[in-house]
Amino acid sequence: MFEQIVTAEKAAASSISGAEWRWAIFALGACAILLTIGFIATGIFLFRRKKTDRTLLYFGVFVILYAARIFIREQPLLAVFTIPRAVAAHIERAITFTIMLPSLLLCLEIVQTRWRRVIQWILGVQLVFAALAIPLDLLGIASRGTDIANSVLVLGAGILLIVFLFFLRPPGRLSPELRVVALGLGVFGLFVLRANLAGLRILPGRDVEPIGFLFLVCTLGYLVAHRIITKEESLFAIQKELEIAEQIQTSILPREVPRRAGIEIAARYLPMSAVAGDFYDFLTFERNHLGILIADVTGHGVPAALIASMLKVAFASQAAHADDPARVLAGLNKALCGKFQDHFVTAAYLYADLDSKMIRYAGAGHPPVLFKNRSNGEARSIEQNGLFLGMFPEADYSSIEMPLRPGDRYVLYTDGLPESKNASGEEFGISRCLKILNAHGTLSSGAMADRMLSEISSWCAAETGSERQQDDDMTLIVLDCQE
Repeated sequence: MFEQIVTAEKAAASSISGAEWRWAIFALGACAILLTIGFIATGIFLFRRKKTDRTLLYFGVFVILYAARIFIREQPLLAVFTIPRAVAAHIERAITFTIMLPSLLLCLEIVQTRWRRVIQWILGVQLVFAALAIPLDLLGIASRGTDIANSVLVLGAGILLIVFLFFLRPPGRLSPELRVVALGLGVFGLFVLRANLAGLRILPGRDVEPIGFLFLVCTLGYLVAHRIITKEESLFAIQKELEIAEQIQTSILPREVPRRAGIEIAARYLPMSAVAGDFYDFLTFERNHLGILIADVTGHGVPAALIASMLKVAFASQAAHADDPARVLAGLNKALCGKFQDHFVTAAYLYADLDSKMIRYAGAGHPPVLFKNRSNGEARSIEQNGLFLGMFPEADYSSIEMPLRPGDRYVLYTDGLPESKNASGEEFGISRCLKILNAHGTLSSGAMADRMLSEISSWCAAETGSERQQDDDMTLIVLDCQE
């Protein structure tokens, strides 16, 4: 049977005229150009690290399908490759019924939000039609009817898209890239109109739609390239701004921890992204006194980092009454109130008087400070909280006073530590932090800080076997009182 088909196809090839061969060679060249464009576009999309913008993918698939349809329509090429006409006819109809799908998806990527619903409806209708028409064609049922219905759908969808995209749009001139696409659509629309009228047997003559499509592909390629270049330039500008913001934020954090006889301090700062909402700072004095502030701005990114930079200035202005933690927090609260609406700040302030061997501490909606005496007690949490900063101008704060003895260890931190989650969504919790303090009481302050962060990292990766990305910024300060 197969040999009979091959023989028939070869016989048909011998009867093809020279004009048909010349047109077939032109069609083959057009296919080669379109396939090259389509595969390059698809390849670029697949090898890009970020695939959120699918413009290149839909463009590439659209062009590849159209090139395949041009090839499958040329009888001389079918004869050369011994493709049976019946098989070619089914493939051609399948492409014809589905080729609108990637083109409509491409439109969804580039149109304004208010026209997306219209295109989604057109896409849904075309998808349902293709799902019904392809099986009917394979079964040989109503082939002529499905061809007519598809031609009507294509014409109707094309007219709707042109009306919505270029006539029912806000007043003002079209952007340069849309003017180019409008020209391409206009030219291609004329060719499509003629091809569909020929399909309905209203107009005679050869289908020259590929010429119009080549013109449209050039204009769409310009649009896609312009869109991608614009996005890349925008992302590059944002990246540069983030780098500058990161440099600025790094500059407002202490370059080193204070060094005082009788205490040892270690600080660790692990932002979740380039810029973060965590902040810490020190107030140092010529006398043997020291103030430590740790704060956490809600949210992430640049807005949180800007508020954190405001804390730097506000905290420096509290030096005159640094020995009163409640007054320091009240001053910070008044400085921040009215400056923002969608964020607030939690903070903790610890004042150490090394001459009087005394600690004062106050919090503003912040996780409790952890305390451990190496020689005579279990680790415990100490909470002394008022309202968070930046929302209530008349908020009141109070502080507690504790003796500072050799062997005492205080741990200040942001909620990114105890709220770190493993793969099951279980938080690390303050109780596990206290267990680490108890189990490793002989470590230095720096080693203790590293141990705490290492245990949290291991907890987050325990069930997956791989390191998980941080869910929040993490800042940790460990203060040890020495002999």
